[in-house]
Amino acid sequence: MTNRSHLSQLLLDAGFLLRITRSQGIARRYFVVNGFDGALTMLGLLMGFVVSKPTDLAVVISVCMGAAIALGVSGVSSAYVSESAERKHSLAQLEDAMISDLSAGAHGKAVFWVPVLIALINGCAPLLISALIVVPLWLAYAGVLFPLSSLYLAMLVAMVLIFLLGVYLGRISGISWLRSGIQTLLSAALTVALIYLFAGY
Repeated sequence: MTNRSHLSQLLLDAGFLLRITRSQGIARRYFVVNGFDGALTMLGLLMGFVVSKPTDLAVVISVCMGAAIALGVSGVSSAYVSESAERKHSLAQLEDAMISDLSAGAHGKAVFWVPVLIALINGCAPLLISALIVVPLWLAYAGVLFPLSSLYLAMLVAMVLIFLLGVYLGRISGISWLRSGIQTLLSAALTVALIYLFAGY
């Protein structure tokens, strides 16, 4: 079996386990919520740096990535603990209802793998979103010239990603994607305004 086919099989198995435990919605919700947390955290840090006017871009990148890694680790650990307990409880209820041991079947496998999958999604979402936001800073540090400050450009990327997360949330929730995107964007704008108000003086 080639690496590509092995990966495809793993993805199919993961999708199957999420379906039988009805965890797709939980995984999507974790991705959006923690992705939004990551983007908003990065936006807050960047706005703080804009106000404080740092001179060393390497420090800015290190602080942002340190926060991103912390969010990722926190997301993985918290989601795994909570979802593992939930899966074990659900399996026990199902076994009681069916009066049989399901630990050797797909539901038993899901007790281990579904919390792992959801934890990875929960942790990777803020890490991935944060890394995308920091890209302009990395490029500027590497010597790429931009028509505006790399801090402002990174903030713009954060705003766009926050809007897109709102759009995605609106689509999976069955509400207006534009309204949902604007709502998340307004929360980001409020964050920027509050940081400027309290840290800018």
